[in-house]
Amino acid sequence: MHPGTMMKECIASPMLKAVIFDLDGTLTDSDKVHFQVFQDLFAQRGITLDKALYKQKISGRQNAAIMADFFPELSAAEGAAFSHEKEATFRAKAEGLLVPLPGLMELLSQIKDRDLAAAVVTNAPPKNAAFMLETLDLSDAFSPVIIGDSLPKGKPDPLPYQTALDKLGITAAEAIAFEDSAAGIRSAVGAGLYTIGLTTTHSAQALIDVGASAAISDFTKTSFENMYYVLMNR
Repeated sequence: MHPGTMMKECIASPMLKAVIFDLDGTLTDSDKVHFQVFQDLFAQRGITLDKALYKQKISGRQNAAIMADFFPELSAAEGAAFSHEKEATFRAKAEGLLVPLPGLMELLSQIKDRDLAAAVVTNAPPKNAAFMLETLDLSDAFSPVIIGDSLPKGKPDPLPYQTALDKLGITAAEAIAFEDSAAGIRSAVGAGLYTIGLTTTHSAQALIDVGASAAISDFTKTSFENMYYVLMNR
């Protein structure tokens, strides 16, 4: 669907009960910091990481899966140490750099005014998720916050999004998801959610190719008329 289609006006429907967001690259353009950190740490281990490889093999994925792909020789303890170093470095570098994507705060205000639920589903480690939400002044804006590392399977498996739906007590037809990565889109779509891609890390076509129904650059043109329309016409 072309993003312009979402701008059609419609009568407000009670169908929409929740809006579910990814965190990295969706609430804030944090992937530019993640890329720099991964690039530096990989270089120390003799691997050249360019943006294409980052998008293909790293963006949106859990650290355990990344370690298994790039450093299968590492023990579980060594992989955990690498992940710890990477995330601590990310938090240090990202301090003061993260801001909400344009239009996000206005959208969250509309969600609150309409008494709808807002949730987060992320593959970010718990400390990173807490750090980013606090930095964005959004620590109390979402419930639930689903952490992929706390589940048997993270994204791209549908389980994280299905867990959010279960905790919210709603069906996939009653929510919309926003995601920026291939793994995240596969997870949300796999759980049956209408999913809109954010082009912070991937092109619109790349997001649509993996299942997004539309793609936008930020939230400035996202309204409840848009979201009601897509749910009524999916």
